[in-house]
Amino acid sequence: MAEPLPMLSLLETRVLGTLVEKQRTVPDTYPLSVNALLAGCNQKTSRNPVIEASESDVVQAIDVLKGLWLVNEISGSRVSRFEHRLEKILGVPTQASALLTVLMLRGPQTAGELRLNCERLHRFADISSVEAFLEELASREEGALVVELPRLPGSRENRWMHLLSGEPEIETMLPAKSSHTPNQEVEELKARVTALETELAEMRTRLTAIGA
Repeated sequence: MAEPLPMLSLLETRVLGTLVEKQRTVPDTYPLSVNALLAGCNQKTSRNPVIEASESDVVQAIDVLKGLWLVNEISGSRVSRFEHRLEKILGVPTQASALLTVLMLRGPQTAGELRLNCERLHRFADISSVEAFLEELASREEGALVVELPRLPGSRENRWMHLLSGEPEIETMLPAKSSHTPNQEVEELKARVTALETELAEMRTRLTAIGA
């Protein structure tokens, strides 16, 4: 049975997402050591935002995730290694966990972007199948795991965002609105042009006087 929705920090979602990603892309090195996790969290590609976490930061994030049963430490090795339990704890299939992973690692994306960026984790047949799993994640009885964001001006598709770190502040994700109306902006532009024309006329007068 799925556990209540955890509230994770950026680094905690980065650790969790890295574990899922590496399990599917480099299974020979999985479960991951702290050093491998640190490198995965701080890598410059396929990450948004790019971060520079320290080893102690990653260890602290692991401890939080272990407390939520989202990460498990593997015993019997000279070096501690860690595996995720995302699908089991949240009660989601591998297709959905692929979407959550890419959202955790790369931030808000459209369904089309998610299909492309999930290619190495799970190959979706088409965008409709991506949207179907997103809708399923958004309408869970246990609590939504993703949310569809308001469409940005000029965009053709809405973006989606994971909710493992809580509800987004929609206002901060939209472009700032100008407090000036179009008429006010035109009047301000005319005033600036008039001022520049006045300065130019004064400069010409001075140059004429000097030439005389």
